[in-house]
Amino acid sequence: MSNDGIRQEQEFIDLLRARLGALEAQAESAVQAALGQEVTNAQTRLERDVRVAENSGLLAAYASGEHGLCFGRLVFRDGADHHIGRLGIRADDEERTPLVVDWRADIARPFYLATGYEPMGLRRRRHITTERNRVTALHDEILDLGDAERSGFEGSDADDVLLAALDAARTGRMHDIVQTIQAEQDRIIRAPHHGVLVVEGGPGTGKTAVALHRAAYLLYAQRELLARRAVLIVGPNPAFLAYIGQVLPSLGETGVLLATPAELFPGVRATGTDTPAAAAVKGAAAMADALAAHLRDLQALPDPALVVEHDDGVLILTREIAAAARERARATQLPHNLARPHFAFAVIDALTEQLVERLGHDPFGDENLLGPDDQALIGKAVAASAAVHAAIDELWPQLTPEQFLADYLEEPTHLPPADAEAVRRPHDSRPELPARWEWTPADVPLLDEAAELLGEDDSARRAAEEALRQEQIAYAQGVLDLSYGSRTQEFEDRDDEDSEYLAAHDLIDAERLADRQEEVDHRTAAERAAADRTWAFGYVIVDEAQELSPMAWRLLMRRCPTRSMTLVGDPAQTSEPAGCGSWDAALSPHVADRWQRVVLDVNYRTPAEIMDTAAAVPRTADPSFTPPRSVRSTGVRPWALNVPTAEELPGAVAKAVAEHTAPDRRLAVIAPEAELDALAAVVPEAARGVSPDLTQPVVLLAPAQAKGLEFDTVLVVEPDGFGANELYVALTRATQRMGVLHTATLPFGLELETVR
Repeated sequence: MSNDGIRQEQEFIDLLRARLGALEAQAESAVQAALGQEVTNAQTRLERDVRVAENSGLLAAYASGEHGLCFGRLVFRDGADHHIGRLGIRADDEERTPLVVDWRADIARPFYLATGYEPMGLRRRRHITTERNRVTALHDEILDLGDAERSGFEGSDADDVLLAALDAARTGRMHDIVQTIQAEQDRIIRAPHHGVLVVEGGPGTGKTAVALHRAAYLLYAQRELLARRAVLIVGPNPAFLAYIGQVLPSLGETGVLLATPAELFPGVRATGTDTPAAAAVKGAAAMADALAAHLRDLQALPDPALVVEHDDGVLILTREIAAAARERARATQLPHNLARPHFAFAVIDALTEQLVERLGHDPFGDENLLGPDDQALIGKAVAASAAVHAAIDELWPQLTPEQFLADYLEEPTHLPPADAEAVRRPHDSRPELPARWEWTPADVPLLDEAAELLGEDDSARRAAEEALRQEQIAYAQGVLDLSYGSRTQEFEDRDDEDSEYLAAHDLIDAERLADRQEEVDHRTAAERAAADRTWAFGYVIVDEAQELSPMAWRLLMRRCPTRSMTLVGDPAQTSEPAGCGSWDAALSPHVADRWQRVVLDVNYRTPAEIMDTAAAVPRTADPSFTPPRSVRSTGVRPWALNVPTAEELPGAVAKAVAEHTAPDRRLAVIAPEAELDALAAVVPEAARGVSPDLTQPVVLLAPAQAKGLEFDTVLVVEPDGFGANELYVALTRATQRMGVLHTATLPFGLELETVR
C-alpha cells in the first residue's frame, strides 16, 4: 500500500480523534451541568439522573473507542464511502454527517460478509491496522471487478490481518475481534434475539468471542429494553470472568452483569467444595422434588394435639384444626412463607371459636352469652398470644432459604440412601446461623430453589417502610406549617391581591416535599440486578453451558422468563459431575424443542499440530469424533517428557517453565489439584488461586480453571490424573507450543514426540 494511502487514512484518524475529544468534553460538561442542576421535585430529579446516566455512558463509550477508533473502510459501486469503527461518530454539522459507522450498524455488514462472489455492492474493502491511533498498515480487497469479470477477486491480505491477530502474543486478557469477525461468526452475532440459540463449537472456534460480541450487538440493537433489564453473562469460574472482563467495556458496553453460577444467589459466597458424588446428586433434577417434599413434611400436624396455655384457659390445637388450616393455606398455591399467614389465621379463628364457645357457653340454652364485641376482644387476645404463635411456628415455621437448606442437608430426605449419604452434612460441621457452613457452588441452585418454594413474606418490611414514609410526610408538613406561620406581619397586612410573593407552602405539599428527601438509587441496572434474586434479565448468555446441572438450569430459566438466551459450549468438553452434556437434556424441560443450534467448526486458536494430537483423546471413546479444522500451522510439534519418579516431577516442571518462558508471552502449567502445592513451591513466580492474575508470565491452574482460556505455551502435567474431557481441554489451550510432563504411562491414544 502506498504511503499516500497511509497518509490519507492517518489524516482521517487524526480528524476522528479531534472529534472524539470534543464529544468527550461535551459529555463531561453535560454530566457536571446535570449534577449541578437544582432538583425541585421527583420529575426533575428523574430527568437529572437520566442525563447523568446517559452522558456517563457516553463517556465510557468514547473512552473505549479511543483504541481501534477506525479499522475498516467500505467503498461501494454507487460511490458511497464509509469508515467502520468501534462506535459511530458524527460530524458537528447541520446534517450530522457520519464520520465513522458503528461496526454493529447494518451498513457495516459487508465488511464481514461480502465476498468476490457476493460483493454486496462493494467495490473495495479496506482493513486499517493501527497502533495507538497510528496507521501502520492498509490491506485492500477488490471485490467487484465489473460485469466483465463476475467471479470477483479477494486479496489474501485480509487473511494476513486475521493470521496476525491469531499469532499475536497473548496478554492474559481476551480482546475484542471486531476487526476480524468472520462471516459465520457475524451471522450468529446478528441473529434474531428471541428464543434460545445454542452456539456449539470445539476448542478455539471463537464461540466465547462470538457470544460477547452478540451481547454488544444486542445492547446496540435493543438499547432501550436491555439498558433497563440488563444482560447476564454466566461463565464457569472467576478466572474465566477475569479473562473476558474487558471485552464489553472495550466495545463501550457496561450494562452487563458477569457472574459464575456460584454467584447467582445474592448474599452467599460459595467457597466450599463438594465431592464429585455430592455435586452430582445436588445437581440432579430429582433434588427439586426432594426439597419440595421435605418442605411439605415441615407443614406438620400434631399427633394427636398441641396444648396451648392461655390466660383464659388451655386451648387444644387438634389434628383436625391443623389439617383444615393446612388445607386452606395450601389451597392458596402460594409459596410456604406467603401461605403461612393463611394457616395462622385459620388456626387463630378455630382457637378463638373454641375459647368463645367455652367462655360464652349458656348452661341453660344454646345461645352464646358473649356479644360480638366480647368475641372480637377474645380473638385479639388469641392472635396476640405468644403461646399460640409458638404452636403455629411448630406446625408451619417461617424459614429462610439458608436455614431450610442447611437443616435439610443435615438430614436429607426423599432421596435414595446412597444419595442422601453423599450430600449429608453433620450438624457439628457448622456454627449457628447466619454463617452456617461454607456453601458450595452446587448449593447455590438449591438455595434458589428453596427461595422459590418458600417465598418472601415482606409485609413487615413494607409496613415499616410505609410507617417511615408517613413520619417523613408528617415532618414535611411540620416544616410547611412553620413556613406558613412565620410569614411576616408586613405580608399579612398587604392588601395587594396581585402580589407575586410565594412561600414554600404555596408551591409544594407535604407529600411532594417528603419525596424530595428520598434517597435516589444511582446504581446501574446490572448493579441492581446483582442484588436482587428475583430480577428478570432482558437477555442471558451462558458460556461453557454444557457444564450446568439441571438444577442450575432451573435457576437460570427463572432469571430469564422470556427465554431470550445464547448458550455457548461443547459437549465434548463436559467435565462437571452434574453437567448435562446433551443440549436436549438441558433444554427440553424448559423450552421443549423450541431452540436452535448452530455449529462453529473452524479453529482459530489451536495450531493444527496441537489439535491433531489433542483429538486423539476424545477419539478413544468415539472413533468418529471430528475436531474443528485449524486455520493455521506453526510447524512446531507438541512434545512429551517422561520423568522417572514422582519426586523428580516438580523439578522437571520448574526446569521446563524456565526454558519455555519468553518475554511478552504467557505460559500456563495445568496440573491435577493434588499436584498444585508441590508445583507452586518450585515455581514461586507463578500466579495461582481461585482467580489468578492471568496477565502474569506464568500461571498455575487446575483443569477446571483452564476452561475458555488461552496461552502462548501450555505445559500439561501428569495427564493420567485428568478426566478424559479435562485432558482434552488442557491440551487445547495453547496458541503456539504445548508440552506434556508425566511419570505414568501416557493415556491411550495420546502420541507425542518424546524429548530428553
